[in-house]
Amino acid sequence: MSEKTRYTDEELQEFKSLILEKLAKAQRDYEMLRADLTNTGGNDTADTSPTFKVLEEGAAVLNKEEAGRLAQRQMKFIQHLQAALVRIENKTYGICRETGKLIPNERLMAVPHATLCIDVKINGKK
Repeated sequence: MSEKTRYTDEELQEFKSLILEKLAKAQRDYEMLRADLTNTGGNDTADTSPTFKVLEEGAAVLNKEEAGRLAQRQMKFIQHLQAALVRIENKTYGICRETGKLIPNERLMAVPHATLCIDVKINGKK
């Protein structure tokens, strides 16, 4: 029996459904993060006493910085998922870019935008 060189069209459609589902959730999460960055929501420090105002403003700045970093990571995740959809259309999805072998189905279910086999990824980090 010869080794499988790519996933079948049916399997690719299953992966596409999974990716579209994750992409929709990721985009909702990104929009929430963006809203947090751009909207104070009335939780400003105008009515607090001067003693606590500095602490609250500092915490607000840290929260915005953290939300900004999370939004950047979320956008990168969205871009990776969109690239995975392109690979599905090109029928190259699930093929390790280092070895050319199929990435195991279990890995793709956990990390649908993966482009490396787990052993290549682990050995590459040494």
